[in-house]
Amino acid sequence: MVFSSMTFLFVFLLTVMLFYFTLPGRNLKNLILLIFSLIFYAWGEPIYIGIMIISILNDYTFAQLVEKYRETGKKNRAKLCLILSLTVNLGLLGFFKYAGFITEIINAISGTSLVVHQLPLPVGISFYTFQTMSYTIDVYFGNVKAQKKIIPFSTYVTLFPQLIAGPIVRYSDVEYELENRRESVSMVADGLKRFIAGLAKKVILANQMGLAADTIFNSDPANVSTLLVWTGALAYAFQIYFDFSGYSDMAIGLGKVFGFNFMENFNYPYISKSITEFWRRWHISLGTWFRDYVYIPLGGNRGTTARVIKNLAIVWFLTGLWHGASWNYVIWGLYYFVLLVLEKYVFSRIIEKIPTFIRRIYTLFFVVVGWVVFRVENLEHLAVFLKRMFIYVPVNKIDIITNYQNLLYVIPYFALALTASLPLFSLVKKKIENGNSTLLKISCDALSLIVLLISIMYLTGESFNPFIYFRF
Repeated sequence: MVFSSMTFLFVFLLTVMLFYFTLPGRNLKNLILLIFSLIFYAWGEPIYIGIMIISILNDYTFAQLVEKYRETGKKNRAKLCLILSLTVNLGLLGFFKYAGFITEIINAISGTSLVVHQLPLPVGISFYTFQTMSYTIDVYFGNVKAQKKIIPFSTYVTLFPQLIAGPIVRYSDVEYELENRRESVSMVADGLKRFIAGLAKKVILANQMGLAADTIFNSDPANVSTLLVWTGALAYAFQIYFDFSGYSDMAIGLGKVFGFNFMENFNYPYISKSITEFWRRWHISLGTWFRDYVYIPLGGNRGTTARVIKNLAIVWFLTGLWHGASWNYVIWGLYYFVLLVLEKYVFSRIIEKIPTFIRRIYTLFFVVVGWVVFRVENLEHLAVFLKRMFIYVPVNKIDIITNYQNLLYVIPYFALALTASLPLFSLVKKKIENGNSTLLKISCDALSLIVLLISIMYLTGESFNPFIYFRF
């Protein structure tokens, strides 16, 4: 089930809210969220709900043991329990996500013909695996107390607002709210408005940009002009931003409806003045996860330059691999590793002296090129698309007939996407909220309802269109 569906909007969500706000008691409310979160997940993939339950029981059990042994001074046993927990988590993730990819590598190196029947990837496994791993690691280091009650812990892992595609919520972020949160009318209203904004991003902008990007990148690259490749690259840059940030907005909004405050996951990344800043603004929950659980334990910025570069290489290799079992994702991760190392050690002083506008153009240029690497999984096609981005190929008749005429309709969406990727609406919204004009505040609420109606109109005319990050 996806948020941007009529079933979710008018059946599932309304039913959950009815039960949740009718039944009393925090324990009962958590149980309601747990039951409906499992229904939400099982709606599309009932066979894989068992994998999630294994993950829940694994970390719930081992976290208890880790805490017990740590508090009694049996550090080796605590470490062993942590290792076993991580082994189960990474084993499940590796089997479902990387078995086929690893087999291909083994066959290529050894010349064998091993066959692995790749199973469909359980939706959200990369996200909830990182959540449960962070919980057990935090218990090991004493950053959080192990949750003794299975229902609150299971609710944390399965919370349907952020279960499928984040933000990656750490247990410490919701530890208090799991058993002590207080819902209010204002939180519900703010949450629903945030959800509507995310829904609009998805169905009005991301899906339309996706049609343009798919038209271009699903074409024969030999027949695509330079202008068309750049058009597709920009379309995909907008698509993935509004698709993923739209989901995050919906997740954060739904969390607020039920009394949770999830971390922000995006902060207008396309206004960044460097690649380093871009990754402080894009998929923040993933970036901070790798920082805290991989980069810093490896040594972070401590040590020699060679060691720091090695740490960065490991983090960005894993970041690319986390997104998918395909070489283009690995290349994409290492692409950013190279850019970040160059920024940090070679061009940092030069970049600081460049005018802000030029720095933003420079950043956006490399980000857009990176999205082409991310989008095109076929490496032969990727090479052709990249070549055509930088070696001019004029528009031809095939382009005009098969692509340009079909792309004319997206021009207004490009303008709207560009505007929405800037913090203009956010600044106006904050000014109205902090002001004293009741009329303007009512107008904002009315605008949210209008946006909801427009989004529903788009939904009724579209086929099923899942979020991009569901694949990861």
